[in-house]
This record gives sequence, C-alpha cells and structure tokens, in this order.
Amino acid sequence: MSSKMIMSAQEKMEKIRIALYVQKAALQFIDAGNRVEYKLSREAIEAGFDIHPNEIASIVRSQDYKNLSNNGGVEAVARKLSVSIDEGVNDTSVDCRQQIFGANRYTEKPSRTFLMFVWDALQDLTLTILMVCAVVSIGIGLATEGWPKGTYDGVGIILSIFLVVIVTAVSDYRQSLQFMDLDREKKKIFVQVNRDGKRKKISIYDVVVGDIIHLSTGDQVPADGIYISGYSLLIDESSLSGESEPVFITEKHPFLLSGTKVQDGQGKMLVTTVGMRTEWGKLMETLNEGGEDETPLQVKLNGVATIIGKIGLFFAIVTFLVLTVRFLVEKALHGEFGNWSSNDATKLLDFFAIAVTIIVVAVPEGLPLAVTLSLAFAMKKLMNDMALVRHLSACETMGSASCICTDKTGTLTTNHMVVNKIWICENTTQLKGDESADELKTNISEGVLSILLQAIFQNTSAEVVKDKNGKNTILGSPTESALLEFGLLLGSEFDARNHSKAYKILKLEPFNSVRKKMSVLVGLPNGRVQAFCKGASEIILEMCDKMIDCNGEVVDLPADRANIVSDVINSFASEALRTLCLAVRDINETQGETNIPDSGYTLIALVGIKDPVRPGVKEAVQTCIAAGITVRMVTGDNINTAKAIAKECGILTDDGVAIEGPSFRELSDEQMKDIIPRIQVMARSLPLDKHKLVTNLRNMFGEVVAVTGDGTNDAPALHEADIGLAMGIAGTEVAKEKADVIIMDDNFATIVNVVKWGRAVYINIQKFVQFQLTVNVVALIINFVSACITGSAPLTAVQLLWVNLIMDTLGALALATEPPNDGLLKRPPVGRGASFITKTMWRNIIGQSIYQLIVLAILNFDGKRLLGINGSDATEVLNTLIFNSFVFCQVFNEINSRDIEKINIFRGMFDSWIFLLIIFSTVAFQVVIVEFLGAFASTVPLSWQLWLLSVLIGAISMPLAVIVKCIPVERKNSIKQNHDGYEALPSGPELA
Repeated sequence: MSSKMIMSAQEKMEKIRIALYVQKAALQFIDAGNRVEYKLSREAIEAGFDIHPNEIASIVRSQDYKNLSNNGGVEAVARKLSVSIDEGVNDTSVDCRQQIFGANRYTEKPSRTFLMFVWDALQDLTLTILMVCAVVSIGIGLATEGWPKGTYDGVGIILSIFLVVIVTAVSDYRQSLQFMDLDREKKKIFVQVNRDGKRKKISIYDVVVGDIIHLSTGDQVPADGIYISGYSLLIDESSLSGESEPVFITEKHPFLLSGTKVQDGQGKMLVTTVGMRTEWGKLMETLNEGGEDETPLQVKLNGVATIIGKIGLFFAIVTFLVLTVRFLVEKALHGEFGNWSSNDATKLLDFFAIAVTIIVVAVPEGLPLAVTLSLAFAMKKLMNDMALVRHLSACETMGSASCICTDKTGTLTTNHMVVNKIWICENTTQLKGDESADELKTNISEGVLSILLQAIFQNTSAEVVKDKNGKNTILGSPTESALLEFGLLLGSEFDARNHSKAYKILKLEPFNSVRKKMSVLVGLPNGRVQAFCKGASEIILEMCDKMIDCNGEVVDLPADRANIVSDVINSFASEALRTLCLAVRDINETQGETNIPDSGYTLIALVGIKDPVRPGVKEAVQTCIAAGITVRMVTGDNINTAKAIAKECGILTDDGVAIEGPSFRELSDEQMKDIIPRIQVMARSLPLDKHKLVTNLRNMFGEVVAVTGDGTNDAPALHEADIGLAMGIAGTEVAKEKADVIIMDDNFATIVNVVKWGRAVYINIQKFVQFQLTVNVVALIINFVSACITGSAPLTAVQLLWVNLIMDTLGALALATEPPNDGLLKRPPVGRGASFITKTMWRNIIGQSIYQLIVLAILNFDGKRLLGINGSDATEVLNTLIFNSFVFCQVFNEINSRDIEKINIFRGMFDSWIFLLIIFSTVAFQVVIVEFLGAFASTVPLSWQLWLLSVLIGAISMPLAVIVKCIPVERKNSIKQNHDGYEALPSGPELA
C-alpha cells in the first residue's frame, strides 16, 4: 500500500499513551469536582442488575479502590451484576447482558470506499500534467480542426488515464479488503470462562459483563474487570501505559484492563466493562487505524524507482528540448519564424505531452505495486494453508531464511500427549489402557496411590469439566491433560472439585520456561500443610532427599539411589519420552500463607509422556536441508529425549552437536564461534539461551534466522529473530503478538510452506523487475534517439500510456502472482545483503533490449524502403507497425520473464489462469486499439501481413532468450552465507 495509507506502529502506540494520560487526568479532575448520580434503566432493574454500566466502568477505568470498597468489594459487585463467582454467567442471560452492558466489540472506522482509492490514484503528478495537456489539446483541436476530429488526441489521453486510474484503484481496493480479512483473523482470540458452573472456551467477542474469566501466563485480558483470586498474577500494561515494569495484581490492587497481557501467574477476574466502555475501547474510538508499514523490499524498490524516475526525467527534458529546437530551427530555415498558427501550438503541446509520457513510462510505479500484489497474494494463499502472516515483511524475509530454530513439542510432534510409562515404588510399568492401570493399582499401596493422585489433581493448572453428555473433558495444556487423564484412569472416583472444601490451595507457583516446575502449597483438613512439586525430572530430583521405596515406605535418597533414578530418567528419554517427576513435602507448620520450599521433597514417581512425531515432519526437514536451510531444535526437554526426537526427525546427524542450555551459557565467544555452526539440538534451554543463540547466529554468522515459539518467555527470541513464528494452538497471546507469522496448525511442514512462498515472492518480484526494466530501456532510447534524428517520436502519448498499463499494473499482476514450484526449495537461500538485481537479470535485460532496439531502429529509419510501404499514409502505417511490434515484444518478453534462469519458460504457465488471462487480454486490447481506435491512439488498420510481421518480431525474442540464457554468468549474490564463507550457485542455464 502507498505510504499515504499507512501509519507506523510506533506513532500509533505513542498516540495511545498520550491519550491515556490525558484521559486519566480528565477522569481525576471530574471525580474531584463532583460525583455523577447514575440511574438504572427499567430493563436493567427487571433483569436483576443493581449497578449502572457507566458507574462500574468508571470505578475500574479510574482504578478507584475506595469507590470499589464503598460498593462492598468484588463479591458485592458480582451480586449487583447478578452473577455467582463460582457458577459464572447463566447462558440464558447472555443476550440480555449484551443489550444492557454492550457487546465486547470496538466500533471501527468505516473502511475506505472504492472512490477514495480512485481519488488517490488521480493524485499522481504526471497523470495530472497529462490531464492538463489533454484539456489544452482538446481546446486547440476544436479551434483548428472542429468537432469531433479536434478532440481525438485529447480524448485518447483522457481515456488512457482513466484506464490506468481504474486499474490502479481496483488493485489497491482489493488489497485493502485482503488486509481487512487478515486483520479479522488476527483478532480471533479465545478465553476460558465459567458459564452455568462449567468451564468452557469462548471467543473474546462473546465475553459479557459478569463473566468469570480464567487468566494464565501469556493470555490477553479481554475486557476491563476486577481480580477475584489467583496466584502471583503479574500484568504487562505497556501496551496501554508504555511502562515497562509489570504490575502485580492483588486484592489491594484488583483492577485489570482490556488489552493488557498476563506476564506470569494465574487468576480469575470478574468482567465489569466490555467493548467501547473499556479503557482500550475509549482510546481506540479515536485511534483506530489500519494498514501496514512498507516492507524492506518495497523501500528498496522505491529507491530504485526514484533513480529510474530521475533518469526518465532527464531523458524527457532532453527529448522535449531536442524536438522543440529542431522545430524552431526548421521554422527559421523556412522563413516562418515570425508566422505562428494554432497548428504550431498543437505541435509544441504534442512535444510536451510526449516528454511527460516518457516520464510516465520511465517512472516504474509498478515496482512497489508488484511487491504489494505479490505479498498480498502470498498472504491470502498462506492463510488458506494455515499460516497467518501478521507483517508483510515476513513473507519476503522468510524466503531468505538460512536457519530455523524450532521448538519440539507441538511443532515437530503432534502435541497429543499420553502417559506411556511410570516409575513408582522402584518399579517401571508400561501403560496401555485400563488393564495397565489396574495392574499398577495392585502393585502399590493405598497410601502411595492416594499421595500420587493428590500430586496429580492438586498441583495442576488444568481442569476436568463435564460436557453436555456428562462426559469428562479436560481443559488445559497437553502435558497437564495427559497427567489428568492418567489420574482419572487410576482413580475415576477421585474428583478434585469435591475435595476443594477440604483441601485449600494456599499458594501456587505456575510453570514457566525459566522455573521449569510447578509448585503448590495445600492446606489439609487436619490443619497441616503439604507442598507438591512437579516438573523437569533433573530439577525435581535435585530438590528431593527422600523417595518412596518398593515397600511403599519413605526412605532416604543418597547419591547411589539418585544415580539409579537418573538412569531411569535417561532410559525413558532415550525412548523419546518426555519425563516429569512428582514430589511432595510435609510442612510442619500450622495452616497459613508461607513460602513454597525448594528442597527437602520426597520423590513420588517419574512419568514418561509420549508425544509422537508429526507425520510428514521428517520429509519437511529433508526439504529444508535440500533448500540450504539448517534446522535446529531448541527445547526445554531432557537432552536424551531431544536427541531421540531429533534423530527421528532427521535433524541430528552424526557430525552434529547436541548441547544443554547450562553448558551453552558458559561458553566463551571464541568457543561459540567454533560450536554454533555444528549445534543441531539444544536441550534444557531457557528462553535467554534461545535468545543468545539467535543473536549470535545473526551477528556472528550473518544468518537469516526464523524462530518458533509458543510461550510468553519466547517473546524476546521471537522479537530478535528475522522472522518470529508463533504457534496458533499452543502459543500464548504474548508470543503471537511478538511474532511475524502465526502457524495456525502448529505444524513444522507449514513453516516449510511459508519458506516456499517467501522465495516465490522474492523471485516473482525479480521477474517483474527484469520485465519492466527492459521496457523502460527500450521505450526511453527509441523515443529519444528518434526525436534527436528525425524530429518526431514514433510512439505517441496515448500509445506510451497503453504500454505503461501493460508494463506496470498488468505486468505486476501477471508476474507477481505466480504460485511457487518445488524447484524453489532445491536452491540455497539468498544471502543477507545480496544485490536484488542480479548479473543474470542484467544479462537478460541487456540481451532483450539490444534485440528490440535493433529491430525497432531498422523499422523506424528504413522501414518504408524495406517493407515497400508507400502512399499518403505511409508514415502512419510505419508508426503503427513500430507500436504494434513494440507491444508484441513486451507480450513475448513477459512470457520470457517467467523464469530468469531456466530455458523451459512454459512450465506451469497453463496452470496460472491469471497469467494466461492477462496475456490474452493484452493481445485482444491491442487488436481493438490498432484496428478500431485509431482516431484516439494515432494508429491505422494494418494488413494481415504486417500483423504477422509484428507477432513474428515479438516471437523471435523467445529463441533469443534461450541463446542469452546460455551465456554463463559468474554469480555471487545467489548464495547462502555460512561459517566457512560464501557458496555460489552453479552458473549457466538450467533445463526444466
């Protein structure tokens, strides 16, 4: 999109922050002055509500804790909103709540109409000048030649301008509609709420006032509300306030604002305000802006367009001066210098129109258009292929990716986890359904089974809910779900909710990728306290000094026994199982708030969770390797698990290195330079390890790095990478916000598809640039040379405008929307900083330009004699032939440009209906212009022999293109940079 249509994210955020401060100051001023009396509507009273929507909105928005206390606190507010904190909203009251309190949607500014895009297209300066020329031409023509003959030239220019404007406006309008579709996709966010006593997942748009929402690390707060309960809830309010320091939410500071993010912890909130009444909604009312920033490739090509435009301006001025000086000299030689007529004025006006039209042809406004078209086309296709591109630049950058740092869980694996093995009471049991569970229960005592079930059900962030049919459904992460499924299998009668009155959660530390464990402090019915802990097996094992032996007794855990447990962990991991340890500790203190200990635990059990490799992942990894892309697995899992999965996926090779995060952290810069190129697996890694790896790959080795992430703590690495890829299913909202592309199905094969489309975008733009520069060179030189030698230009303003339309808009549409082929993934990626216009492209441009210039020059200077054209209209026939031949040269050159290197340019052409439609449309319009619109286009009908000659001249360019492609070129820009230096592609043509 043009720069007029876009607004940078930084400016937008700055406006939001300023608006926030102004609004807060205004609210404080109003509150200080007087209190507003709110009167409830009859509908609200009848529905059982006892608080006005604006009153509760004001309390939360101004964060007025005193006023909240005066209203009785969160429980009293819940009663006034006619909702139970435990049961949540009744589904039958949703419509009523939306009617009284509003829906959770923001009022968006109306989208730009088609006529606005037409107006934007008309703002082009050169088109404006041409319109003035057309109007003056009509005025002079009517005065000298009368109606209708005197209007032909001017009307022809106006019709050409109209066509250019309409095609440009249609293109821009379609792009805006695509961006609106993509924007809607970005806003598809789901949250977990209590409805009718059951926990369920709903869209943020379906959230209503009174909803009880469950928040956990990485979630986006979907509406304004009040904190009910939770553990270590840390909120990032930087999107609203600009403050980098997160805010702890407690009973004393209970206000949660829409649009903020949960950085850590978990909790429950009562929704008090939705939609336009929220803090975010009030700001968005005035700051709703859409669009995208220009991509790096667009910026680069805008620079190219500016340089070419300046060259065109120089040629245009020189052409106008040469034509004018020749005209004045001829007039002086004929002794007519003092005798001026309207015909003379028309000639000077024609000279000026030709000069302006040369600028129109020379300025390649199609370059940024082609980039936007290609990117928008790729984005639309990728959305259908389960990849949501959030930033345009990601499409083109992904095509240059030389390294992908990927997670294991959910990306390489299916993310459907089941407990496959358990080691408990010093015995290992393979789990295969109910029979295995019954066998396990017979092998362990009731006491051990009870403490195992407590460790599973009390220390969890997931929840077992019953669906409409009464069946158990688990809401939570795949790992938590696998443990709960296992727990239900062991004790189907065990229900954590029935124990909630007897057992009280005193404190909870949720799992995150830094701690790699989840801990909870539980108050027992007898007044004692127990701590439960689960997480990464090596970390939990270090926290334990006791274990449960084969007799079900608690015994010490000395080093030799710990080594035995470590061997079991490694044996589980070598089978590609994800290992977790469960532990417990009795706290000999009275029930009450206390810190969760980090040592002194008793090891209960070790579980091995199986997460199968996704089908097609191994093939996708091999495709990446063939495409010159290194795949590295970065995971928080045990190193043996990671190595087993990596070998199964084809990532870890015999000469590759697998390293653990702690070891990587301790390496010096010199050691990193030596080992990083060989690292294929990094296990037990922290988010900062991933960030450091990405930074060094980019800075030390010049790699273009793509990174996958799903957690909140992955945000720094996603931001640092050239392309951040967030997981659509497992990913948190924070990770998605920082990512450039969201992989909707969490599948590694989808990432490879994004790479393929990225390369297609890059190569398509190169094809178009090659095509356009050839037209530019030929059109400029033929008109300039002819003007200097003969005193007239063979291509008129209307003809050049038609060529401009073929070259810019239609050419961009034809070449920039070609789908990718598998051959794109059999070549190395383009190196960072490589020249966009390659030597191969220059070879093709120069070869085609020389041929076209020679043929058109022969026709222009000796065409009448060679072809035996004579008669009163000989000049018009010759100029029409030159115009016709020039157009057909561009039509066939458009086909030649389908592949920059390969000789077989027809491969896949008949599968691209857009390309075929544009080629046939161009030819059809050319026939109409030459045969029927001669009065406007300054053409005359041609004989079939001359038509055949025009087509033949264009067609000869195709075998010529084959000959040119056989000329070897030394290429240093189509490369992948690695730690050894640059590796060049082989030169010379490639057959199909």
